[in-house]
This record gives sequence, C-alpha cells and structure tokens, in this order.
Amino acid sequence: MISPLAQIHPNAKVAANVSIDAFSTIHDDVEIGEGTHIMSNVTVFNGTRIGKKCKVFPGAVLGAIPQDLKFVGEETTVVIGDRTTIREYVTINRGTKDKLSTTVGHDCLLMAYVHVAHDCIIGNNVIIANAVQLAGHVTIDDYAILGGLSGIQQFIHIGAHAYVAGQILVRKDVPPYVKVARDPQVYSGINSVGLQRRQFPKEVIDEISTIYHILFVQGHPTSQAIEIITNSRVQSAVRDEIVSFVQGSRSGIIKRPSKTSSNEDVAF
Repeated sequence: MISPLAQIHPNAKVAANVSIDAFSTIHDDVEIGEGTHIMSNVTVFNGTRIGKKCKVFPGAVLGAIPQDLKFVGEETTVVIGDRTTIREYVTINRGTKDKLSTTVGHDCLLMAYVHVAHDCIIGNNVIIANAVQLAGHVTIDDYAILGGLSGIQQFIHIGAHAYVAGQILVRKDVPPYVKVARDPQVYSGINSVGLQRRQFPKEVIDEISTIYHILFVQGHPTSQAIEIITNSRVQSAVRDEIVSFVQGSRSGIIKRPSKTSSNEDVAF
C-alpha cells in the first residue's frame, strides 16, 4: 500500500507489493524492490537502489550526497541488498568517484542512528548496533558484528565473522574470526561463540585459534608470524583467508595487549 500522503517522483521505479507510508519522500532515479516497506518520514534520494523485502524505519535518510568536500556532483549510488532492515534515523550516503557506490548487502541489520559514509562496502548478514559511525571507505565483510556506539576510522577493513565490542574507536584493520575490544583496540581472542552458532566444525575453529595464537600471542613480529603460519600450517581456505587479509592490510592490523601473555580472552 502506498499512502496518498507520500511523495513519489514519477520517474522512481517502485516494484509490486511495496508499502510506502505517509510523509515519506522518494526522489527521482530511485529503485525499490518488491515487498519492501518504507515507513513514515523516510527520505530516499536520487541514486538509491533498495532490494526486495527490506524494512526502512521512520527517519532514515538514504542516498544523500557524501559529506566529502572532494565530491563534485558525480553520479553515484547507494545499493542495498534484499531483506535488509534499516532502523530509525540511519543515514547512508552515496559514493564518490572512488568506488562510485556505497553498498549494503543482503540480510543485514543496521540499528538506530547508524551512519554509513560514502564508499563503504558492507557484506551480507552484517549486524551494526545502535549509533555506530562508519567513516568513508570502510569495508565490512560478511557476518561481522559491530557493537553499539563504536566509531570506525576511514579506510578500515573488518574481516568476516569478526566481533567489535561497543564504545571503541577502531583505528586498525580487524582480521576475520576475531574479537576486538578496549580502547585503544586490542585482540581479545577469536569469535568462537559466533563461529559455533554458524556451525563451523570444531576442527576449523581449532585451526583458527592456533593461527591467531601464532599471530598475536607468541610475540613474533607480524611478518615473521605470517611466515611461520605459512610454513607450519597445512594449506586451507581459513589459513589462506587470514594470511591474505593480514598481508593486504593498508592500515595495519590490531595488536594483542602487551601485558597479556596467555591465550585467554581479554575481558570486555
């Protein structure tokens, strides 16, 4: 159902079974997929593409131009996947000429007051809790979870299945499968609970734990730890994913607390 009190540009492409509630505004060059519900007082600007069966709660603003002084009006987009939920007052800005798009994957949950800046790339099944602020060019891989009130610095990469605790500033890349906590951020063990919930086999979880023990706990420089992991561990998808992430990090990866010598999780 589309409310007669909603304002919809005649060039917007609105699929079947879309609900748009009163006082929402849908601008030109917008596409909304089948079964999506746009609730009251939502603004969807030019260049926004919303997938199927999404829920957009009141006050959200999607597709506004970037808060980047280098932006000169280039045609860019916001692309949101299917079945993603966007809660109250979330803001997602369009891309710039860097990536030309800001993207949010399928089956994500962005809780109230989340800000996603220009050129961010968010994977599938990502959960971003209340008031998390993503600066520009942040990449978040599949199944990552970000705790409330966290701030993610520009160009940071957060790996798949990682868990970021609430109320911290993330200044370094977070490798896949780990937990990060405290301020300044530190490695806090692997995300074993999350991996178990996603039915990772025990032997894979053990392999992840062993690799990160070498990387964070044994005290090697990062380059030497990667060499040890490469030479001592049988090749596997998990090993290759972690090694590739660390070697490809532009911002450097998180560290373990210098006073912690055991492999026990750091308290949150």
